[in-house]
Amino acid sequence: MDKFSFLNAAHSGFIAELYDQYLVNPDSVEPSWKSFFQGYDLANEDYSLTGEENTNINIPEHVNKEFHVIELINGYRSRGHLFTKTNPVRERRQYTPTLEIENFGLKKEDLETVFSASEILGLKPTKLSTIIQHLEQMYCDSIGVEYMYIRNPEEIQWWQDRLNKNDNHPSYNVDSKKYILSKLNQAVGFESFLQTKYVGQKRFSLEGGEALIPAISVALRDAAEKFGVQECVLGMAHRGRLSTLTNIFKKPVRDLFSEFEGKDFDDEHIDGDVKYHMGLTRSKTFRNGEVMKMNLVPNPSHLETVAPVAEGIARAKIDRKYKGDDSKILPIIVHGDAAIAGQGIVYEVTQMSKLNGYKTGGTLHIVVNNQIGFTTNYLDARSSTYCTDVAKVTLSPVLHVNADDVEAVCHAVELALEFRMKFKRDIFIDLLGYRKYGHNEGDEPRFTQPNLYKAISKHNNPKDIYVEKLINEGSIDAAYAKEISNEFKDMLESEFQKAKGDTTSKVVPFMQHTWKDFVREKLEAMLSPIDTTYPVENLKDIAKVVSTVPEGVKFVRKAERIVKGREKMVFENNLLDWGMGETLAYGSLLEEGYNVRISGQDVERGTFSHRHAILRDENTEDRINLINTNPKNKGEMYIYNSLLSEYGVLGFDYGYAMANPNTLTIWEAQFGDFNNGAQIMFDQYISAAEDKWKLQNGIVVLLPHGYEGQGSEHSSARIERFLQLCAEDNMTVADCTTPANMYHLLRRHMKRKHRKPLIVFTPKSLLRHPKAVNPIEEFANGSFQEVIDDTIAPENVTKLVFCTGKFYYELLEEREATNREDVALVRVEQLFPLHEEKLQAAIDRYPNAKEYVWAQEEPKNMGAWSYMLQRFNLVKLSVASRKFYSVPAAGSSARFKRRQRAVIDMVFNPEKK
Repeated sequence: MDKFSFLNAAHSGFIAELYDQYLVNPDSVEPSWKSFFQGYDLANEDYSLTGEENTNINIPEHVNKEFHVIELINGYRSRGHLFTKTNPVRERRQYTPTLEIENFGLKKEDLETVFSASEILGLKPTKLSTIIQHLEQMYCDSIGVEYMYIRNPEEIQWWQDRLNKNDNHPSYNVDSKKYILSKLNQAVGFESFLQTKYVGQKRFSLEGGEALIPAISVALRDAAEKFGVQECVLGMAHRGRLSTLTNIFKKPVRDLFSEFEGKDFDDEHIDGDVKYHMGLTRSKTFRNGEVMKMNLVPNPSHLETVAPVAEGIARAKIDRKYKGDDSKILPIIVHGDAAIAGQGIVYEVTQMSKLNGYKTGGTLHIVVNNQIGFTTNYLDARSSTYCTDVAKVTLSPVLHVNADDVEAVCHAVELALEFRMKFKRDIFIDLLGYRKYGHNEGDEPRFTQPNLYKAISKHNNPKDIYVEKLINEGSIDAAYAKEISNEFKDMLESEFQKAKGDTTSKVVPFMQHTWKDFVREKLEAMLSPIDTTYPVENLKDIAKVVSTVPEGVKFVRKAERIVKGREKMVFENNLLDWGMGETLAYGSLLEEGYNVRISGQDVERGTFSHRHAILRDENTEDRINLINTNPKNKGEMYIYNSLLSEYGVLGFDYGYAMANPNTLTIWEAQFGDFNNGAQIMFDQYISAAEDKWKLQNGIVVLLPHGYEGQGSEHSSARIERFLQLCAEDNMTVADCTTPANMYHLLRRHMKRKHRKPLIVFTPKSLLRHPKAVNPIEEFANGSFQEVIDDTIAPENVTKLVFCTGKFYYELLEEREATNREDVALVRVEQLFPLHEEKLQAAIDRYPNAKEYVWAQEEPKNMGAWSYMLQRFNLVKLSVASRKFYSVPAAGSSARFKRRQRAVIDMVFNPEKK
């Protein structure tokens, strides 16, 4: 007797549903059924390999066919996206095997057979031809869906259930269709108007991808009205940005036209930026009274750079404004197809999306897919099948949509938003359209893409396509379409005429409300003293907190020694090292109501094992931040080891600082020269954003720097590059030599009523140098010293040496060893801006000085020497340094010592060659 004869009596629909469940999650079905399905799969596999039936499995024919239908359904779910109608201007590439029924063990004569497997699609038992019709509608029409690689069965089931509704097609009423048309009309009308009025001017138009405007509009509307989202952070590059600014963020078009006219800015203290880089913050009230604050983040031309910044802004708001509730804010990133496939920052941001220090509750990624780079065909722009394949890194679903089918686009956005709000995960929408003109409106795309642009030139725009559809179905008439078009055009014309009379254009600050308590300051304020004192008893109390093991906690032995060492340095020796000074800076700020966020590679412990902000319970492995156990804290410290990224993480933390000026936000490089992995952030945002966009930002960057004989790669943080970026008042650059000065620098940074980026070159070996210590009174009662003068008798000095950082201690050691009283060492702790008044005071103290030297351990073409030549005009300087080299330091320790010795001799014994 056939051991599977019971299948004859079983309801085939039940078996189909069970098998479908097994395919998604084998462990979710009862063990005997799981065993049966495994045997069936094995038999199928044997058949495909040998071409012969496995005689051990004798399944009734009608049941066997049901299984084949399930495999067909599964084929559509897994590969249907390869066979869609999503490309408006190109023929799709051909993929094999196809979804023909013969590839699933079915035949043409089966098309009229009724199968119960249809029940897993939400249908009654129905003919195979009808099942295929539903599958084609669901997976192969204007929306292709990739989701079957997801490993969470609940998410897969959600997609299958959701797609079953209306066969993955929208069912909009007439009012909804008119709303979609109105936004599409704005997008098309806006671009057409600009093309007429500003022929050949760069605007990076959205033509060919105008469906982006209704897409974002629907996303924001539904986010506010259906899910109670209170804020949106949108990051996008320049393609379609002007339309987004005017048609979604309601930037006055009059202001935009003034910018097109090339009129100067109304603020002489900023240089501004091109119109398609500007940001904006606006509030919008929706139909149900919900108000959403919408933030469009300013961006540079470096594609995708804005993505981590937008994510950082969103996370800052989640942490402080929404008390950790990520359902109240929606990050949206708009990508270009060439950029999302080609820029490594996209991978970094994607990897950050689920990490504790960087997650934002899921991001809605929308790709404006022009199917071309600047002039590069998409086949030359990537190796992956889709530009969105980076989504698979985090198993995020992807929806590929035909940009000419605006209802499908809006439907896809609704699906994506529902998924994000339910599962708090990233999701990608690939909006397949085209680019009507060249990369900018002055380009001729036919040079490189003649056939494509022949097709585009004959192609109707998506508004005309939609209007024809709505007229044919009776939702509107031609008069209605003409009326809304004329109304919008008349409004643009009216504002255009008004703009003719404007004499200037304006730069509106981004996130004005966040910065209402801060003022933009110039150089004078940067050099003004700030009270950074803090009562000594309070500092001792903080020290006690961070040197006490909490009750019930067991640290590993080395960690216990570290904690006891803190207590000893404060309460016995009264000589506090760098790590303790840093900790007191954070602790005092927390008590005063500021927050602290630190991130970067290995920052919890510190690359050089000096910080130990996070200790672990030996038994539970819980992370314990002792500084957060202080009952007097009014703020909170967040510290996170980051992924192995500089560009993405610094961009994120810069965005965080932009949205939260009362948080001391620090990014620390593992080694100082690792900052070169984030150079775009320094060049485009940190050094320039205030002058381009009126953006203040208090990001603090810690860059370990100093020549320790470790070779080229870990010696120099490239001081010269940062000083080259320094302008009149754009940031502060410091290189402290004492823990107390570092303490006061950090406190000064937060106590000011303005924010500028702070770049600090921090020590390595100096972290444990016996002379790099201070008594607690210098922390309590001192202040930041931009210049630290020497203490030797000034009348004996004939040579005045200026230096900075760790090299000071080596010069000091040499002076003490040789009993030289004629050489004074003046430390320049703040390199930019130079405090000339204090420098002059130091110079004036040495009336017998005849020689003035800048001493540095870096080669002459590196370090601060070139900067000092340009900016230090108080006396004529000579230099003591290595000669010109292409690398910062020698790899050989013997050669390093020889060169270091030579520079020290240049200071004390210049006659020695």
